[in-house]
Amino acid sequence: MAPRVLVSDELSETAVQIFRDRGVEVDFQPKLGKDKDKLAEIIGNYDGLAIRSATKATEKLIAAATNLKVIGRAGIGVDNVDIPAASKRGIIVMNTPFGNSITTAEHAIALMFAVARQLPQADASTQAGKWEKSKFMGVEITGKTLGVIGAGNIGGIVCKKAIGIGMHVIAYDPFLSAERALDMGVEKVELDDLLARADFITLHVPMTDKTRGILGKENLAKTKKGVRIINCARGGLVDEAALAEAIKSGHVAGAGFDVFEVEPATQSPLFGLDNVVCTPHLGASTTEAQENVALQVAEQMSDYLVKGAVSNAINMPSITAEEAPILKPFIRLADVLGAFVGQVTEDPIKEIEILFDGATAGMNTKALTSALLAGLIRNQVADANMVSAPIMIKEKGIVLSEVKRDKTGVYDGYIKLTVTTDKQSRSVAGTVFSDGKPRFIQIKGINMDADVGANMVYISNTDVPGMIGFMGTTLGDAGVNIANFHLGREKDGGDAIALLYVDGPVSNDVLARLTANPAIRQARQLVFNVE
Repeated sequence: MAPRVLVSDELSETAVQIFRDRGVEVDFQPKLGKDKDKLAEIIGNYDGLAIRSATKATEKLIAAATNLKVIGRAGIGVDNVDIPAASKRGIIVMNTPFGNSITTAEHAIALMFAVARQLPQADASTQAGKWEKSKFMGVEITGKTLGVIGAGNIGGIVCKKAIGIGMHVIAYDPFLSAERALDMGVEKVELDDLLARADFITLHVPMTDKTRGILGKENLAKTKKGVRIINCARGGLVDEAALAEAIKSGHVAGAGFDVFEVEPATQSPLFGLDNVVCTPHLGASTTEAQENVALQVAEQMSDYLVKGAVSNAINMPSITAEEAPILKPFIRLADVLGAFVGQVTEDPIKEIEILFDGATAGMNTKALTSALLAGLIRNQVADANMVSAPIMIKEKGIVLSEVKRDKTGVYDGYIKLTVTTDKQSRSVAGTVFSDGKPRFIQIKGINMDADVGANMVYISNTDVPGMIGFMGTTLGDAGVNIANFHLGREKDGGDAIALLYVDGPVSNDVLARLTANPAIRQARQLVFNVE
């Protein structure tokens, strides 16, 4: 029996035909996504669900999807899909991460021009029968400094286009190497430097705990007087109320916003201000972009349902059915190793080396590398996945190397990750035991045997008497319970590390108390998704 796909949002006839041409039965009901009750009633009849943004794949809907194998989102955002619920049910969630890049970058440039020349306001005035030529005095863009926060895929395109129209571009991106910045023709700077120098600021970063409110009241006060701010990335990156006050005070000259803290945005502190241009999340709204993502999602879903091939999956590695039983626990290990280093490394990474020893060298190392890179950058790019992460690493100019070798130690196979920054190199190695769970076997060259906990505190220190007592007392005084711990040291009086397994998150204040001890060089909260 041919697999069945329900298309519950608007997709082009060309995309629908791709399903048919590849042997997939299609039920095209583009208005159904808005009728959640009817959708839940019939979803159990389908193997695949192709959507845009109107359909909400909630936990309730997924529970009713008894036969569903794949959800395909035509576009990058998957906020309308309950990914944990889908993963629990074994449903693959796919998106099309790069289909909207050019369109979104062009919209940012368009808003920048509109804000610089007050085009919407001038248009409204003129069509109202006025001729207020002297009222709408703009500024030139040529020769101005554009500050780009986030120089990845979309931000990189914005950089290229801005240089093409004669702007000087400075970029803040922790993952952007100096070499890559040189190739792009941009100046790599720290955030405070960008805020102080930029005539225009455009944001192109995902929404994470680190980027939320990155342009809040404090940072807005650091900006150059007369700056104009563009946001086509995510609502909440900019504090709208603080920005409105900065515009009213005259410190910020104007803003162009396509995304808002609450959407649909029926009200915002920015609405009604003379120097603000607002659009209703149109970054991906071009004929070309909508067609591209529709065709891509149809191809991806068909390939999976007919051939079992997985691509651009949010919650599933790109592996074959034959590889899955052996590879799956090592993919989990690779993700953990990457996540460990990503959470303890602050400086921009210049080089990444991945060593596959013994049995791991004969596995699908491409999938393992992709999982490791996704874990590594997820702390900075929350929606990084196994498909997008290698591309992001390449775009940032980070040197990546893989080494495969025969078994050299007591383990049948293990993976070792080493990253290099301008200041240091850091390494971690791990393997999978017979229970299928990942284990740390070496950190910073110090051998140990430690399992992975949901909440951990990593401490790097000098091996001196009293450290265990100090750690326990400090956390205990803060009400943090230590469930277990693993220790390791290089030698008596040398480098030492501790992995403390705690019952929940540890505040930055507690971590600061730990690092106040001169023997402790680093104390970091580690969070892992423990299955």
